[in-house]
Amino acid sequence: MMTEANSNDTVADAGAKEHNGFDFEAALRELEELVASMEGGELSLEESLKSFEQGIRLTRDCQHALKKAEQKVQILLNDSGDTEDLEIPVQED
Repeated sequence: MMTEANSNDTVADAGAKEHNGFDFEAALRELEELVASMEGGELSLEESLKSFEQGIRLTRDCQHALKKAEQKVQILLNDSGDTEDLEIPVQED
């Protein structure tokens, strides 16, 4: 059974994915798992190199997603760094 909180999480997760299917949170979790496995010291040299290469790719993908998000925020802010006032017409009954 899906609770309202779970439903909100699902909507947030879906919103976190870019149009190209990149999921920042999933990439970050995978990166954290790679780091933990490498720090554990039980990987072979070949496995460590593969994990390192994958970590570099994930890091670059995350940096790119963060840069895009930063650009979107800058678009939403005006030159002084404040948000623009939004006037909403009030309907009188």
